Amino acid sequence: MDFLIRKTLGIDLGTASCLVYKDGGIVVNEPSVVAVDADTDEVICIGKEAQGMIGRTPANIRTIRPLRDGVISQYNVTLSMLDYFIKQAFTKNGRVVFHPKPKVVVCIPSGITEVEERAVVDAAKNAGASEVFLIEEPVAAAIGAGIDISEPTGNMIVDIGGGTTDIAVIALDGVVVSESIKVAGDKFNEAVIKYVRSKYNVLIGEQTAERVKIEIGNVFRHNPYITKNYGGRCLAQGVPKNVTLSSAEMLEAMLGPIQSILDAICQVIERTPPELISDITRKGIVMTGGGANLKGFAELITEFTGIRTVVAKDPINCVAKGTGKSIGRLNLISEGSINVARPGSRQY
Repeated sequence: MDFLIRKTLGIDLGTASCLVYKDGGIVVNEPSVVAVDADTDEVICIGKEAQGMIGRTPANIRTIRPLRDGVISQYNVTLSMLDYFIKQAFTKNGRVVFHPKPKVVVCIPSGITEVEERAVVDAAKNAGASEVFLIEEPVAAAIGAGIDISEPTGNMIVDIGGGTTDIAVIALDGVVVSESIKVAGDKFNEAVIKYVRSKYNVLIGEQTAERVKIEIGNVFRHNPYITKNYGGRCLAQGVPKNVTLSSAEMLEAMLGPIQSILDAICQVIERTPPELISDITRKGIVMTGGGANLKGFAELITEFTGIRTVVAKDPINCVAKGTGKSIGRLNLISEGSINVARPGSRQY
């Protein structure tokens, strides 16, 4: 088993970032961004270096996020990115010290189609994986949050990533009810950009919108009330302009995507068997993913559903940790299983 673990990687292939788990810890954590030459399609750089180029590139360079809404949108670019991250997991002091063809566990949204699953498997194999296993995001999130999913009691997970929000009720090592919607961190950013453009006639960039969300984003009670200046471009005059935004404006700005997530949570609750609802009411809802850090979100869900909602410890890394911890289950299943937590699931 030790040999198996050393040769296996857990990969959280996210829309916003990619995390790789190896040897009991996260060894790679970089943005899912690739810079390519617009004329030749040659990859220039990947990850943090490419992210630093967003909004700053000349016409001959494009920055690409090859994963959209949790799935592969540009296959060849994703292949290059995966190959880079797998090699990074075996790199020390700038040199690839050991690069076997590892077994790979890849985390995917629960609502992914079979065609999209196949694309993930093929990309990982073409990037150097010897075998590929798939695990659903809410299952990985629950494992990473320290929940014992083998118990015959219901556990509800709300995992808000960059491209998708996955909501699931898990019991006895399996997903009982789930919902995956393409509304998450990216939609929050888009909503902030749209709000600032509509209210102030100022255009801000994607990275600025991310900063706004992190620094002053609040979707419940605004105590303390926070204001902060952000730079953008005046759409009327085309000149740089600062705009002062407040924490109180953020609920108004992000109301659309927030409401979509709340509605999806309620849909999952409505479809959950009564026996499991009582467990969830007693144990509460657990939030994971980067979106769980949005101030006031857990309190808003608590008020909206009447069920106590808490944020998991280290929510951003829960999915990656759960994907890595699932490595120990690989001896139970066949290659290509959609859920490594549940033996006998769909196989390729």
